[in-house]
Amino acid sequence: MRVILTQTIESLGIIGSEVEVKAGYARNFLLPQKMALVATPENRRRLDSEKAKFELQIAKERKLAEEMAQRLEGVACRIVAKVAEEDRLYGSVGVRDIIDALAAQNIVVEKRMVLLTEPIKQLGSFKIPIRVYKGVEPEITLEVVSEG
Repeated sequence: MRVILTQTIESLGIIGSEVEVKAGYARNFLLPQKMALVATPENRRRLDSEKAKFELQIAKERKLAEEMAQRLEGVACRIVAKVAEEDRLYGSVGVRDIIDALAAQNIVVEKRMVLLTEPIKQLGSFKIPIRVYKGVEPEITLEVVSEG
């Protein structure tokens, strides 16, 4: 089913774009939440007239994302963890730990923004990308140190 997005949805596209989604996803989620409209000629004409508003909103979202990226660039976090032999952690450092470490520095990020491929299980310094907006991914430095 073809729909026109009325909001930017990370997994689908930006506001005003026309995308193909499964009919059930459109009927049960996108349309009731008013995140999209059915792609009819009438809705296309209506959105063409509102295109300037959408472009302004996209520019505003991008500007906010770039400002946040500048705040995040070069941020260093330190996480203290219990260590077994050979500098292996007892547990692991995951996305939630990174979010909490950033929150301690008054930086608020969502879980889906932290691009950690797998949990960290050893001591050291790591570069972790944070997706702020499509194509805007600053890296923070995460240092995992021993508790003792």
